[in-house]
Amino acid sequence: MPAVTRPSRTLSAVVIAGTCWSLLVFPGMAHADDILGDGPQGTEQGANAGKDGTVSVTAGGIVFDRSKNGSGNSAGALTSATSWTPPPCWYAPKYTPEQLQKYLEPTWEAGSTGYEWDAEQRDRYVNGHPYKDFNKDKTGKGYFWDSFVNKDFPPGWDSCDEPIFWVDQGDPPPADIENAVTPEILAELAYAEIRVPSTKVTLAPAEATKVNLPTWSWLDDAQFKPVSVTASVPVLGIQATATAEPVSLRIEPGTKDAVTYPASGVCEVNNGRIGEPYAKGKADQTPHCGVKYLRSSGNGTYPLQATVTWKIEWTGTGGAGGRLPDGTFGATQDVVVQEIQSVNR
Repeated sequence: MPAVTRPSRTLSAVVIAGTCWSLLVFPGMAHADDILGDGPQGTEQGANAGKDGTVSVTAGGIVFDRSKNGSGNSAGALTSATSWTPPPCWYAPKYTPEQLQKYLEPTWEAGSTGYEWDAEQRDRYVNGHPYKDFNKDKTGKGYFWDSFVNKDFPPGWDSCDEPIFWVDQGDPPPADIENAVTPEILAELAYAEIRVPSTKVTLAPAEATKVNLPTWSWLDDAQFKPVSVTASVPVLGIQATATAEPVSLRIEPGTKDAVTYPASGVCEVNNGRIGEPYAKGKADQTPHCGVKYLRSSGNGTYPLQATVTWKIEWTGTGGAGGRLPDGTFGATQDVVVQEIQSVNR
């Protein structure tokens, strides 16, 4: 985890003992604690699988349902086709009044943050500026919100440095709080959890292709179906589902001595499939998706790169929805290209 160096609203103390690290993090800092409801829901993810195969994973106050996600050893995360990235941190409900008291008072009693810090915090959460006695008179009518951090700690992970704040049940968070959880934020976080299957294409001929003869390429249409992840905040009653649908396959032969079908190298989805399986009798036809090598690979192979572009759409609570940037996922496979053997009589 990156070091914490913010001296104003954030204080930290790291204790090293052999190989053990202990990190104390104080209010107003983007951190990994997540305590809401009956027990901890830390950003270290845990999953429970039901009999119907539904898997819900909780991270940073948000529950992810990955039961309709891509699976398998070769599945992987999408890379955005633009510079877009999911939120590095966000705000969500974390504490009831009693839970916030149990979280803060031991810190104050330890005295490790200094008198001035403790006094400011007591004034904010106990003395009525603006919260009196941890808002206990509003128990059951709202939650204290705090920051959560993307588990990969991307740039900007420490930018959510607002002090813990209260939001009444049913009210939106303050308008000046950036990245307060909304259906759109949930959709962006769900996008980051999408996994899609490997893009290894089927080739014909399968074992080795021949110089100057078209090689047909296609993807298993049963495998390349839309996948989705749903993110929700149950205590707020909001959710969003991000769905990835394959739209095209780009083929890069791995050598300049080749031509692709179509010439752009991009094979669009056609009739629900990418490419077309080769069948007997099609040897003289031009494939809808494929490659023709003009030179033998000799004793080696050519690294054919196959990259699928996935269209990302989302829907959420209250009829919200829209598009997110396309994502891509690719894989490389070795192709043997041989000269055509002729027989002289």
